[in-house]
Amino acid sequence: MAKFLYRIGRWAFRRRRLVAVVWLAGLVLAVGAAATAPAGEDEDLAMPGTESQQAFDLLDERFPDSNAQGAEARLVFRAPDGQRITAKENRAAVEEALGSLDGNKQFSSATDPFTTGAVSGDGTIAYSTVTYTVDAVKLTEATKTALEDAAGGARDAGLTVETGGSALDSEEEPGGTTELVGVAVAAVVLVLALGSLVAAGLSLLTALLGVVIAFGLVTALSVPLGLSSTVAILALMLGLAVGIDYALFITSRFRDERARGHAPEEAAGRAVGTAGSAVVFAGATVVIALAGLGVVGIPELTRMGLGGAGAVTLAVLVALTLTPALFGLFGRRVLPRALRRADRPGGRPHPAHTGAGRPGLATRWARFVLRRPAAVLLTAVLGLGAVAAPVLSLELGLPGDESKSTATTERRAYDLLSEGFGPGFNGPLTVVVDTSRAEDPAAATDAVVEAVKGVDGVASVGDPVLDGGKDTALVTAVPETAPNSSETKDLVHALRDKASDIGADNGADVFVTGKTALNIDISEAMADALIPYLTVVIGLAVLLLLLVFRSVLVPVKAALGFLLSVGAAFGVLVAVFQWGWAAGLLGIEQTGPVMSLMPILIIGIVFGLAMDYEVFLLTRMREAHVHGASPEEAIVHGFRHSGRVVAAAAVIMISVFAGFVGMSSPTIQTMGIGLASAVAFDAFVVRMAIVPAVLALLGHRAWWLPRTLNRMLPNVDIEGEALGGADPAPAATVPGAVVQGSFPVGRS
Repeated sequence: MAKFLYRIGRWAFRRRRLVAVVWLAGLVLAVGAAATAPAGEDEDLAMPGTESQQAFDLLDERFPDSNAQGAEARLVFRAPDGQRITAKENRAAVEEALGSLDGNKQFSSATDPFTTGAVSGDGTIAYSTVTYTVDAVKLTEATKTALEDAAGGARDAGLTVETGGSALDSEEEPGGTTELVGVAVAAVVLVLALGSLVAAGLSLLTALLGVVIAFGLVTALSVPLGLSSTVAILALMLGLAVGIDYALFITSRFRDERARGHAPEEAAGRAVGTAGSAVVFAGATVVIALAGLGVVGIPELTRMGLGGAGAVTLAVLVALTLTPALFGLFGRRVLPRALRRADRPGGRPHPAHTGAGRPGLATRWARFVLRRPAAVLLTAVLGLGAVAAPVLSLELGLPGDESKSTATTERRAYDLLSEGFGPGFNGPLTVVVDTSRAEDPAAATDAVVEAVKGVDGVASVGDPVLDGGKDTALVTAVPETAPNSSETKDLVHALRDKASDIGADNGADVFVTGKTALNIDISEAMADALIPYLTVVIGLAVLLLLLVFRSVLVPVKAALGFLLSVGAAFGVLVAVFQWGWAAGLLGIEQTGPVMSLMPILIIGIVFGLAMDYEVFLLTRMREAHVHGASPEEAIVHGFRHSGRVVAAAAVIMISVFAGFVGMSSPTIQTMGIGLASAVAFDAFVVRMAIVPAVLALLGHRAWWLPRTLNRMLPNVDIEGEALGGADPAPAATVPGAVVQGSFPVGRS
């Protein structure tokens, strides 16, 4: 691999203008495709094979007209204090507000709350369901303005009016203040790490180009492939984070090669052949883990995985080709100021390149760990274990309007409906009775309805609604408890057991479905799939690292460290989203279950990122070890050359992920906090503390591999040994630049 990538690096450096033009053309095409593509619509989650999904499929077949309507809005009215909504003047205000919608071309109908029984028991709150002829994404601004004006008119009459429903759904748009803060922090870290505005700008430029192309492609394909806004934001988040990191790793290695005296083109080739090999490996692990999300069986999760995998693939391609091309275009300006001075005739050597300077922070930290490895290991493991402890209370669910900010009208409408009609009103259950095989369909339906009424936890049961063939009945059951509560989950299981038994006795098939039931099914499926998926990911990590480092204990140590960092990240999610710790500081106003898709998604993403840091840190250690260094010297060598870069890369990735916490989507908030904390724990605790401590305690045994296994394993050459050749002769070196450490880069 190293030789192949070495040739790519040199070719891209020589053909730098061609490479730049090709990527620029790709950028223009992607942006153009996104600008001309029709707007996509976020689809509801589906879980093939579950009872809920079977019922939805049956409803599509038996009630086709019910799915033909478009977007839906719900206007919720509350009377002033001390008054009833049924009072003459309040009723007139409600009717006037609903009547004002009739002139809109996309308007279909609005229910009258006073004739449909949509008035609360105390007479203070009422609601109307407004339907439209088109989907939410096709609603015009005039239609949305008419809905707002209707609500505003009732408010002017003294009523409290809030709005909910799918008509208000809008795709989350990136580009807010918090995301820009994350990018700004990343830029500052790049400047500090590279000591050059040009080099920092180069890393940002390549990452932004790759992520804009990825975002444009996802947007352009949103309709034909059913990609949601969450897929696009995940692609943006991942592409930006790994894109900056990958460019940083290759740029850092290029500057190191130039400091060793290699010519620019040779340095570019060697940087891509060594650091680029690690980039390919790290990117491949992320892609495999994300693509593997398809085995869970949730189409939306599969699309998220493939969208993220595509963004990471683009980031790898950009890093391997455009980055070395920009080395050629920017020339010596990529180098730090000290090296540029040394490159001039009579330049004065800088202590950082003569070895005379004070050891860096990474080197001092490595030596600190070596002096007391057992204490560092015990402290780190106990610390992560304590942070991970809340994971024992992990509850999974899917967020709804109840998780939104109280500043939104959707959340306030949710609260009003809960107050007026009970907490379960916002999460009704749908009981579908298929009587096509029953001898007496009417009797079978009545028996099921009576059984549902008798189940504890059911607040009310509506009258059956029959399809055209009168062989399917649809019954609405309202729980007494909120949609995301554990009591509602127990109720769904109790209803299924009771109604199915009654249906079987009468020759009917009974299903319990609805959005609430489907969310429960998905959450349970995610919980069941978590351990198997984690096992597969851990097994893959051990196998890949076994190939890379040709060691048995190093992969096992890496896998256990990965488990610790992921467990700690899940602990943070539970503490923040379930227990409410620091929720106010992060803009999270409502606690509840952790979004059910997040644990598996975070495992898939963090797996690749953890392997990323493992490879970049340990390749330098193994480089020293295979050339005869002692275990302690190898650890110091690895931290001297990679510690600062890995730390900078981690800070950048944390900043990018944390920048998405400020978005209003609970999904994106959970993803941002989970990924930022996981990267922080993995980079700064696992890789910077646990890894050197374990290696120090193992000594030479850390790199042990049975001879038989050594002969069987293919040589993937992630470290560039195949490049061969020592550093250039002294006469060819850059004035004032000497080899850092004792081990030639050509054999790394």
